[in-house]
Amino acid sequence: MSLSLSADRPDPPDAAVDGVWLECIACGDAFPPFEAVRYTCDACDGLLEVRYADHPSLADFAAQDREDGQPPRGVWRYADALPFDAGVSIDEGDTPLYAVPTIEEEVGVADLRVKHEGMNPTGSFKDRGMTVGVKVAERLGVDRLACASTGNTSAALACYGARADTEVLVLLPAGKVAAGKVAQASLHGARILEVDGNFDACLDIVSDLADRGEAYLLNSLNPFRLEGQKTIGLEMLEQFRDQTGDFPDRIVLPVGNAGNTAALYKAFRELVAAGSLATEDVPALTGVQAEGAAPMVEAVENGWDEVRRWDEVETRATAIRIGNPVNAPKALPGIRETGGTAVAVSDEEITDAQRALARDGVGVEPASAASVAGLRKLRESGEITADEQVACLTTGHLLKDPDAAAAAGVAPEPVPADTEGVLAHLGDE
Repeated sequence: MSLSLSADRPDPPDAAVDGVWLECIACGDAFPPFEAVRYTCDACDGLLEVRYADHPSLADFAAQDREDGQPPRGVWRYADALPFDAGVSIDEGDTPLYAVPTIEEEVGVADLRVKHEGMNPTGSFKDRGMTVGVKVAERLGVDRLACASTGNTSAALACYGARADTEVLVLLPAGKVAAGKVAQASLHGARILEVDGNFDACLDIVSDLADRGEAYLLNSLNPFRLEGQKTIGLEMLEQFRDQTGDFPDRIVLPVGNAGNTAALYKAFRELVAAGSLATEDVPALTGVQAEGAAPMVEAVENGWDEVRRWDEVETRATAIRIGNPVNAPKALPGIRETGGTAVAVSDEEITDAQRALARDGVGVEPASAASVAGLRKLRESGEITADEQVACLTTGHLLKDPDAAAAAGVAPEPVPADTEGVLAHLGDE
C-alpha cells in the first residue's frame, strides 16, 4: 500500500459499516470501525487509517451555510468527513487565521497567514482529536481513557474525559511538562502519573497498558484522533481562500509525533478523491522540528523510509520534545508526495520567532513558534521563494507555558508606590 495523492477512491470492503472502515496503510487489511478496540493492524501491526466510501467536497461544506441562518462552525462543520454526526464537544475548532504583516514583510513572501490552534477550548489543537476520539470511546463502551503526553494531550483528554464523565489516566515525563498544562489536567480531574523517563518511555508504557485492556489509548496512534485533527486542513483551506482568493502554496507546521502532518495529508487526499482539489494545488507540507529532537528531519534529509528513534531529546519547545514520532509512516509520504520538506531550528530561533509572533499580536507557546522559525530558515536558504503563499500552523497558546513566555518577554521594572516615583523612573529611560 502507499499513501498517494493520486490513489483511486476505494470500494467499501466487507468490513465497512455505514461506509466507514479501518484500513492498514502497510498491508491493506480492512476492519470494522467499532467492533473492537483496535489501534494497529491485526495482521502486520501497521498503522490504521479511517476510510470512507464517500468524500464530501469543500463545496458540500459551504452549501450548509445556505440552509439556515446559523451555519455550522468548528470541527463538526465537517461532520460529513468524520465517522459521526457529532462528538463529545465543547465547541472546538473555528480557530482564527491571522494576517501577520510584520513577519510577512520581514520574511518576504507573497502572503502569510498564521492558523492559531491555541484558540481552542483547552488552548491547543488536541481538542479537535479528542471530540472524535472520546466519542469513539463512548461507542466502544470503555471505562478508562489514557494517554502519554508532553502536556497538551493530557490537558485535552482530561477536559473531554470529564465532559464524558469517564476516568482519565495520563502519564507525563517527570519534570519535563510545562506547569500550565499539568494544572489543566489536574483541575479537570485526571489521575496524573509522573514517569521517570521521557515522553517516548511514557508512550511505551501507556501503549502496553492499552494492549492489556487497562485503558483506551487516545494518543495519535489512535486513528480516530487524527480524524478530528484533519479538520485543521479543511478549515485552513476555506479560510485562506476566503482571505486571499486562493489556497496556500505551502503549509509549515511543527512536528512532534507527526500527527498533524499525517492528518492534513489525509484531508488533502480526500479532497483530491472528491474532485475538490487538484493534485497540483495541494499545499506542500513542510515540517519543522527543534534541533534537539529532529528524527523526522533526519529521515527526510537522508531519504529514509523510516525514522530512527532518538533516545535522548532536549529542547525548550516541550510540546515537540519527542524522539520517536509514531505517525512517521503516514507523515513522511505526506511531505514527499506534496513536494514539501523538513527543517530543524535551534531553541534560540524558536524563541526569536515567538517574540516576532507576539509583536504581531499572536501569543503562542515555544513549539508553536517553530513553524515561523522554520519558514524564516527555509526562506533564507531559498527553499521557500518570494512568490509563495504560506500558512503557518501554531499549535498552542502562550499561557500553556507561562515560564517560557516570561523568559522570552521583557522583565518587570520595580518602581516606588507613588506617581512621582513612577514619573521619575520613566524619565530615567
